[in-house]
Order: sequence, then structure tokens, then C-alpha cells
Amino acid sequence: MAITTHTLSSTEKRHWWLTNRKIVEKYIKDARSLIATQDQREIVSALNLLEAALAISPRLDQALELRARALLCLRRFKEVADMLQDYIPSLRINDDSSSSSSSSVSSDTSREGVKLLSSCESPVRDQSFKCFSVSDLKKKVMAGLCKNCEKEGQWRYLVLGEACCHLGLMEDAMVLLQTGKRLASATLRRESVCWSQDSFNVTNIQFSSDATNAPPTTPPRTLLAADSESVTQLLGHIKFLLRRRAAALAALDAGLYSEAIRHFSKIVDGRRSAPQSFLVECYILRASAHRSAGRIAESIADCNRALALDPTCIEALETRASLFENIRCLPDALHDLEHLKLLYNSILRDRKLPGPAWKRHNVRYREIPGKLCTLTNKIQELKQKLASGETGNVDYYALIGVRRGCSRSELERAHLLLSLRHKPDKATGFIERCELADERDVELVKERAKMSSLLLYRLVQRGYTTVMSNIMDEEAAEKQRKKAALLAIQVQKEKPDEPELGVFCRDIAVVGNLLSQAGFNRSMPVKYEALSC
Repeated sequence: MAITTHTLSSTEKRHWWLTNRKIVEKYIKDARSLIATQDQREIVSALNLLEAALAISPRLDQALELRARALLCLRRFKEVADMLQDYIPSLRINDDSSSSSSSSVSSDTSREGVKLLSSCESPVRDQSFKCFSVSDLKKKVMAGLCKNCEKEGQWRYLVLGEACCHLGLMEDAMVLLQTGKRLASATLRRESVCWSQDSFNVTNIQFSSDATNAPPTTPPRTLLAADSESVTQLLGHIKFLLRRRAAALAALDAGLYSEAIRHFSKIVDGRRSAPQSFLVECYILRASAHRSAGRIAESIADCNRALALDPTCIEALETRASLFENIRCLPDALHDLEHLKLLYNSILRDRKLPGPAWKRHNVRYREIPGKLCTLTNKIQELKQKLASGETGNVDYYALIGVRRGCSRSELERAHLLLSLRHKPDKATGFIERCELADERDVELVKERAKMSSLLLYRLVQRGYTTVMSNIMDEEAAEKQRKKAALLAIQVQKEKPDEPELGVFCRDIAVVGNLLSQAGFNRSMPVKYEALSC
């Protein structure tokens, strides 16, 4: 009786396995047809079917591939990167948080996911084939009977490469797309050998009972032709952006700030949109170039754009706070430093840097405690300055970019240029050339951009009013000096002419003799030289 029960249990398990397999195959088939329609609602439905299939079979490679491609069609690139983050080449997961509790684990412990092909731990798949011939045996051995392993990993290169491109991980995207394109070409060559002419003329030999029910496979040439053009265009765009950034960085290191600004402007103001994270990096670097060139307002504006796209950007907050402190705008500098302190505290609380693991940062987790101590001291110093009344001596000349003692025309020209560039109505224009990682964040980004632009615009207007008042005071003082000088000249001219003081004679003895001879009341001819005083 126990044997009978055991037999029934085994049969039920086999029936359950076959039933689930058929359900998963049906889900995948329906999801594939829904994705082919390219309709957003249909793709969402397909994604739900794939989630149900993965709940039954979590490691099924076909379901994983279709899910990744569906997320790519829905432009949910972050979810694709989260799904395949172990395969991003440059990903380093630093175990800084665990090193504080365990001294045996080094803080530099990292893991690099570069092996995209499926490992040996994956379940054994059916590697049976339908056609076989003796003449084709050598070709199949040379091409590799186990090429399914490479097929399973090949889609990860292309899908993850495209997602990394849209997320701003340009170097990773280029490596993944080039590798995927090379593997696709190699697969095409191998399968062109396998699908030789004589293999279609041989009688089919079935090695499994499910071979006849298997759906016809699509030749890989169609898939390669469909993806090759888009991959080539994407690679061209990536190379253009990387070349521009490399040229800008070289100019910045060489001290050619105008040239660096020109290259960065070609990226951020280009005809084709660039990824959000890549633009944030370019805005920060261009802000550094503007700052070195003495364009404080332009540098602050670039920091505002970077923070509108990424409010947790530590480098942008540090740069803008330093700019405000340099022009002695202490309240705004203190506001940015307080924001930065809150960000550091949240990092220490969460024991990780903000954002997903694949997001790039210019700071490491181990540096945060030291930065927080320095930042706390800086905040206390600024608070003491504000308490002592150092709030009204803002250097508006440096903000506007004019020299002290400038003329009215120079100030008006600089103010006009700044007003046209940083007008709040035009604050959201850069978003049109930005490819956001999540389209649902558009309104939030616009709101942050308008607010920061309005604050900068008001600061520029206040600076224009202050500098113009100083110029007017200087002009009034100059008029007073000129008026006093003219009045002194007129007073000098109005004075009566004074008579000459007398005669200067060279020989007083001769004059005395002449006067004694002729007398004082008689005229006499005298030759003399005189000097008028």
C-alpha cells in the first residue's frame, strides 16, 4: 500500500511539472506576441504574464530575456539595470558598511560582473536537435553543439548595453554593445555553417518526443539585421559623446577654459539628446570651467541644472556652496551646506551611497565621516560670520563678471546677457535636450529648475541694482569734483590784475649816481632790465 502511494505521488509530481511547463510556455508565447505589437498597454500586459511565468520558473532564460526587452520598450531602464546589475563591467560593490562590523573583510572588497554567459549552476536544458547527417557532423563539432550557452548570454550584452547608454554609463554601454555585436556576428557565422544546404536534404531524426511540437525557430539573420542598424547608431552616438568629453577634459587640464566650455556646450546643447546622468557630469565639469574663467553666474547656473536633474549630487552641492562663499553670499552657502549635511547623515544611516548600486559617485563611502566633520566645522564658522553681521558685503562685481570701477555701459551689457541667459521662463529649456531615465520625473525636474533659476535671477537683479547705485554715486562724485574745479578756474579769472612790483636793476651804484646828478623830479633816459612778478 505504501508502494502504491509512493507511485501515485511521483505521478502527481510529474503531472504538476508538465502542467507548469505548459503554463509557462503559454505565458511566454502570449507575451512574445503582445510585445511584437509595440503597444504600451500590450507590453504592460506581456510584462504581467512574464512575471507570472518567472514566479513559476525564476531562472527561465527566455522569460528573463522577454522581461528585459519589455522593460526596455517601456523605457524603464533603471529596472533593467537593477535586474542585470551583476553583469555591468565597471560595477564595484564596496563592502564598506560590513567592514565596520567585521575587521576580516577588507573595505576594498569588490565584485565585478563580467561573465554574461550562463553558469554551470543553471538547470540542464534540452540540447536535442532535429536534423542530423554524417556529412554535417564535423561542421557541427567545429561550430559547437553547446552554443545554446552563448545564445543565452548574448541578449544580455545588447539589452544591458542599451539600458546603460540611456542611464549615462557610456563606457559600459560601449563595451557591452561592441561585445554583443561581435558575438552576434560570430553566432551568425557558426549558424550559417550549421544551416548548410545538405542538412535540409537529410531525413529528420527525432531525439525527443517534444521535437515535433517545438515552434519553428527564426533564423538568426533576421534578428541580426533588425538589431544591427540600431546598435550601430547607438555606438556612433556614444563615441561622439565620449570623444567630446575627452576633448573638453583635455582642454580643461591644459587651462584652455573657453575651449573646454565650447566642447561641453556641444554636448549639453546638441541636437540629439544625451542621457541624464551623463549630462549631470558634463554640467558639473562645465561649471568648473566657468568658475576658472571667472564666470560665477554661469557656474552657479550649471550647478543648478545638475541639481535639478539629480538633487543628491554631492559634487554639485559642494561646488555651488563654494561659489556662494567666494562671492560672500553666506546665507545661500549655508543653505547648501545644511542640505549637504543632511545628505551625509542619510548616507551614514543607510550605510550606502544614494541611488542604486550601479550609480557612479565621485566620493566613496569611507570618506563620508571625515567630510561630515569638516562640513560641521564649516557650518559653525559661517553661522558665526552671519551672527557678526557679515551679510551685506556680497561681491556683486564678481557675480556679474565686471571689474570694479566699470562704466555704466559695461554693466548694462553684462546684465543684459545674464538676464537673457538666466531668465526664469527659459529655465526648463535644457530638459528638452535631456533624456531622463524616468519620464515620470519631468514635472519634478522642471519645478526644481524654475525655483533655482528664479533665485539666481533675483540675485543677479539685486547685484545689478547695487552695482548701478555705486556707479551712479561715483558719477555724482565725479561731477562734483569737476564742478569744483571749474568754479576755482572761474574765481581765478574774475580777480583784478595786480600791478607789476618794480624794476630790477643790475648795478645799484650807477642808478644812485644818476639820481644824484639829475635830481628826483627830472626825467632821464635809463636803460634797464626788469622782471614782472
